[in-house]
Amino acid sequence: MTDSTTLNKDEIPKWDIALEGLANDTYRMAARALNVDDFHKLAVDNKIRFDDIMITLFELCIDGKWQYRENSARVEIRRETLDQLFINARLQEKDMRSFTGEWSPLT
Repeated sequence: MTDSTTLNKDEIPKWDIALEGLANDTYRMAARALNVDDFHKLAVDNKIRFDDIMITLFELCIDGKWQYRENSARVEIRRETLDQLFINARLQEKDMRSFTGEWSPLT
């Protein structure tokens, strides 16, 4: 598996690598797992679409770079999870209400 920072010129990342960097930086600065409210604030503060950030996080989880946990248990995020949420070409904030857990990079 290729790290997103060392992609070959023919490879296209499955997520926004700038948003991946922003999420990683936010995680490091917070020194704790992040939640949907953190990502919403990140979107507002940086004038970024909330759904773009969340889609990036879902893709990172699908690829095994980040994880999502609820009640201290890891929840597997699969392509089907994202596909079910991704309606009409956008992910809505209301779709994220059930994601009350925490997101963090895998080390």
